[in-house]
Amino acid sequence: MNDAMPLRTGDVGAVEDRFFTIRNLRLTKGEVLPEATIAYETYGTLAPHGRNAVLITHGYTGSHHAAGRNPANNNQPGSWDGLIGPGKPFDTDKLFIVASNILGSSFGSTNAASINPKTGQPYGPDFPHITVRDIVEAQKALLDSLGIKHLVAVAGPSYGGYQSFQWAVAYPDFMDGIVPVNTAPWASVNTDKQLAELEAQLATDPEWHGGRYYGKGGAKTVLTDIRVATLKRYGMDDNLKVRFPDAADREKALREVAANWAAKWDANSMIILRRALLGFDTRPQFSAIKAKVLYVLCRSDALFPPKIAPEVIDGLKAAGVEAQYFELDSDLGHTSSGPEHAKWSPTLRSFLAPLIAAAA
Repeated sequence: MNDAMPLRTGDVGAVEDRFFTIRNLRLTKGEVLPEATIAYETYGTLAPHGRNAVLITHGYTGSHHAAGRNPANNNQPGSWDGLIGPGKPFDTDKLFIVASNILGSSFGSTNAASINPKTGQPYGPDFPHITVRDIVEAQKALLDSLGIKHLVAVAGPSYGGYQSFQWAVAYPDFMDGIVPVNTAPWASVNTDKQLAELEAQLATDPEWHGGRYYGKGGAKTVLTDIRVATLKRYGMDDNLKVRFPDAADREKALREVAANWAAKWDANSMIILRRALLGFDTRPQFSAIKAKVLYVLCRSDALFPPKIAPEVIDGLKAAGVEAQYFELDSDLGHTSSGPEHAKWSPTLRSFLAPLIAAAA
């Protein structure tokens, strides 16, 4: 971003990646990561009492770039740029916002490409089995290091929604609200099958090398194929029909987007983060939740269709949780929350207002 350019009203402006390293992170499965680095962005200012913070969590293959313009992301706007900034629902004039990368992800945090101190080589397929609880534990350590004493809310879409539910059950006294979007409080019962299929598909690429491909490729061809299929499942093919009526042109556009993503993404991260979902289900712990819940689903999302909302809301209320549901009327499916921010901003703003006031 050109610093000489005037900011539009509500812009966060220029941001940069920051990094925090945890020593000897003990994982749920018993292993210890000697070093676990978490990449993150921040917006706004932390109040002296340390209680005006919000944690933004991101999706499975997304990044922590949630707002502003970051040179590391080609100065493109963040995924929730319409929701974060001065005067926006996540108002940076009042809130200190931390957007944390997921442990095991491909955007600056410790993952399979990181050096295993035991071998001096990249972890590759030897990267420890982490869980969603471990991801949250790393985030908690990050927040502690920043002097955050309490969260106004944890909010995020898709895999980020899994994290918000995990936060609510793991640290019920640490936040006042959660905003899980286009997600569920449990992972698919077919996660083990999905993981096996993913590993088998990646293994068909000559550059896979059993996941030890560093310096020798990276299975980018198959990774691009996987991304194309994912984007179609997210509804992007339908969304492109206006711009590309011809099916061949649409396919070309999809492959270009997918190839650009694959160039930046580590295939092992797909396995690490999918494996982290094995057995993930926060429903048995709903009674521990003290935070208020704003649960948001999109009408056209095939991954988390609105038909699951009654079970989630009824389950929360039966456990004594104050919960409300909002359905986003959009054709953009699973990826709707960012581009369609204007459609749910009023509801989000109303939900956050008393929480922000209480944190003042």
